[in-house]
Amino acid sequence: MIASRTLQLTEALIAQSSVTPEDKGCQQRMAELLEPLGFVCETIESNGVTNLWARRGTESPVFVFAGHTDVVPTGPVDQWHSQPFTPTRRDGKLYGRGAADMKTSLAAMAVACEEFVAAHPKHKGSIAFLITSDEEGPAVDGTVVVCERLEERGETLDYCLVGEPTSAHVLGDMIKNGRRGSLSGKLRIKGIQGHIAYPQHARNPIHQAAPALAELAAEQWDQGNEYYLPTSWQVSNIHAGTGANNVIPGELALDFNFRFSTASTADGLEARVHAILDKHNLEYELDWTLSGLPFLTPRGTLSNAVAQAIESETGVHTELSTTGGTSDGRFIARICPQVIEFGPPNASIHKIDEHIELRYVDPLKNIYRRTLENLLA
Repeated sequence: MIASRTLQLTEALIAQSSVTPEDKGCQQRMAELLEPLGFVCETIESNGVTNLWARRGTESPVFVFAGHTDVVPTGPVDQWHSQPFTPTRRDGKLYGRGAADMKTSLAAMAVACEEFVAAHPKHKGSIAFLITSDEEGPAVDGTVVVCERLEERGETLDYCLVGEPTSAHVLGDMIKNGRRGSLSGKLRIKGIQGHIAYPQHARNPIHQAAPALAELAAEQWDQGNEYYLPTSWQVSNIHAGTGANNVIPGELALDFNFRFSTASTADGLEARVHAILDKHNLEYELDWTLSGLPFLTPRGTLSNAVAQAIESETGVHTELSTTGGTSDGRFIARICPQVIEFGPPNASIHKIDEHIELRYVDPLKNIYRRTLENLLA
């Protein structure tokens, strides 16, 4: 097959081994395409992370394409059927690390802009790109830094489309209009170590913790809402003991995580956990980490524009969803009232032999272009 402009750019981006937090020149390649279209491109670096802010126009509304050039590590290369950073077409698919998450989306966004600007050189408002190389990593020097910089400068955003792979089975069947927050806790319950034959001289933290953990597991944290399932509390790791079967341990260590909806707050969840632990008279230490707040874009202008673009291009009636992990949308939502995520099917992301079906590459670009037409033409 003759490679389209979008496919050519996708393959060029995949060929760059931009394992997080590396960018490996991907953003420069995008800037070289955008600058002739009238975009003013700015590189914002932070602790080895490369970020691109590119904008065409000065008026409102401001429509932003957002995404990331970094990819997760390949895993065992010998398990791939082709080299992960050598884009390979076979059996109707394009293989390579980042093919689905999310270099095809980046290429589709850039070419969609090229086509839209050619057809509508005097379009309404402004178009911008917010691209980072720190989404798959700690996410502390990437999108959040750019958003802080924009806020300091007084730049306001109206719509943001994040190119995360959101489709479930076919292109366009699902878009994300929000994500749950992530709140983690490291809990250490203290006991008194001793010989297991003399429990009267010890205090077993496992026995003490069990009723509290059962209550935490059974607790209904909220009811969720129209867009979110109820908040979930899950234990991810638990450890106690010295390795000997005749020693009562002196401490139990437990890691847990909340994936919480907009029906709850981080402060409220923390307070309720402490109340349950205190009720059981536990001696404990608990350290909290808030990885991201939930965000939600109710049905409205942006979600309708994306849904209409999907249906016009593919005939698929899309579903709004807030499932899945966190994304950089959580940072953008602090300064942008409408944030939607949409991209290709996600079944192969982060896996060996990551891929995208070739038949989806140009329709993805067309959906992004149609979204621009719906909002700015």
